[in-house]
Amino acid sequence: MQIDPIVLAKLTPEERAEVDELLRADPRPWHPINGPQSLAYESPADVTGYGGAGGGGKSDLIAGLSLCEHQRVLIVRREKTQTAGLVQRLAQIIGSTDGYSAQNSRWQIPVGSRALIEFGGLDHPGAETAWQGRPHDLVALDEASEMREDQVRYLLAWNRSTTPGQRCRALLTFNPPRGPSGRWIVAFFGPWLDRAHPRPAEPGELRYYTTDPKGNEIEVEGRPLVFDGGGQPVYDFDPRAFPPEKIIKPKSRTFFFAKVSDNPYLLSTDYVSQLQALPEPLRSQLLFGDFDADSVDEADQLVPSAWVDAAMARWSRPEKLPPMDSVGADVARGGKDQTCIARRHGWFFDRLVMHPGVTCIDGPTTAGMILAATRDQAVVHVGVVGIGSSVYDFLRQTGVQVRPINGSSSATALDRTGLLSFRNLRSQTYWRLRELLDPSNGLHVQLPPDEDLRAELCALSWRVTGKTIYVSSRDEVIAKVGRSPDRAAALALALIHTEKRSNILDDRGLGLLRSRPARYDPFARSRQQERQRTLRDFGLGERGYDPFGR
Repeated sequence: MQIDPIVLAKLTPEERAEVDELLRADPRPWHPINGPQSLAYESPADVTGYGGAGGGGKSDLIAGLSLCEHQRVLIVRREKTQTAGLVQRLAQIIGSTDGYSAQNSRWQIPVGSRALIEFGGLDHPGAETAWQGRPHDLVALDEASEMREDQVRYLLAWNRSTTPGQRCRALLTFNPPRGPSGRWIVAFFGPWLDRAHPRPAEPGELRYYTTDPKGNEIEVEGRPLVFDGGGQPVYDFDPRAFPPEKIIKPKSRTFFFAKVSDNPYLLSTDYVSQLQALPEPLRSQLLFGDFDADSVDEADQLVPSAWVDAAMARWSRPEKLPPMDSVGADVARGGKDQTCIARRHGWFFDRLVMHPGVTCIDGPTTAGMILAATRDQAVVHVGVVGIGSSVYDFLRQTGVQVRPINGSSSATALDRTGLLSFRNLRSQTYWRLRELLDPSNGLHVQLPPDEDLRAELCALSWRVTGKTIYVSSRDEVIAKVGRSPDRAAALALALIHTEKRSNILDDRGLGLLRSRPARYDPFARSRQQERQRTLRDFGLGERGYDPFGR
């Protein structure tokens, strides 16, 4: 049982005796520390986020709730072996390991508690499905920012109980994410963690969320609702007019900041000086819980986070857009994927147009969505691996200028230095995106602010084998961010420069005025030649080299 040592030292003998009597009357084996920990312990939220800085008592909060408030508990870490620390802490509180089975990763607490605690890990994609259909009234995700968002949401779906009167809740503990793949946690607790959020919330304030008919999570009022035919929430309705499954009860969410100064047990140790000695940005993240401190990019990250952030910070939609030059469409049908449409006006990328895969029922339907987003005779670039081929075929029949892009086909160019080749067209396209965002080019690209797009771009990695550049596959990105990189793929497709048909027909519209594009010259070394070649590569200045020409 925990007793605040600072408070205990100030008590008189009579007060100590009174505390001892109260503790004997309270059967709980653990008590929260006054402050953020006790507030989180008592919070009525369905989903509670807790943490920020290191040493705020995250693991103890999980242990305390497991032992004192819940019957069936699931404690999860990114890797199952990492749950050993929580097992040790529980043993310290209980005083033994009686009832614990390391082989089965479960603990039936024998005395002082009614809890069955199970331990798990998300060591690989799909590991979360092992808990399907297994209800837990407490789902505790320790260091949640190290997990994939889709896995976390899947586990939250099984946070339920069949025991009358048993409260259900989920607890997500975490420090600021150390890499782009963990940035989803900032959006998940946006009102508390995102300084740019339009409606910031105070620690402990409840906000309510549900999913709309299109599959998007939205913030709503904290009362039952239904959705009208247009997908808008309606709160004043007759419950008798709707089946129970149509009546939505939003889930509440909150967050509590905690830091080492809230934990008197660690203040008396050398833990603070250890945090102070860390290099930046880790020092600000763990000492102060700073979610705005720059994350450390991975060594093989294709596009530095700073480049993406700068391009998004420049984004400002003008009253009158320049002509649309290119459209990129990454096509989905059914499932969790989405059809994403990216529209490029020069080096301004408009907001992405997203359509849930379930609405993209066939090629004509999806092609119609793309046509609706296309203006100014812009060239449409469609990924044709899999179902994209039917969309391409239908777009061709409509007469729109469309190009099929197969990322697995052979690359058509070298990198800007002329020294390195590419594994395939996909690697070439994403490398061009990296070159485009490189501040040294001075192109001042504007990308729409989009946390999901940022995560996907920053999750791309690369390596060089011999003289060939390999960019991470779609499956490798999915393993990091937990979803298909639809946004990044559409953006890369929209980057492709194809001359508009109207620009290359003669006055009579009788034919092409130019021959096949010139091939890339790896021996052009002068500074002026390099500049002209870069302009041509990006579709600026002279018409000429098309890196995707055949």
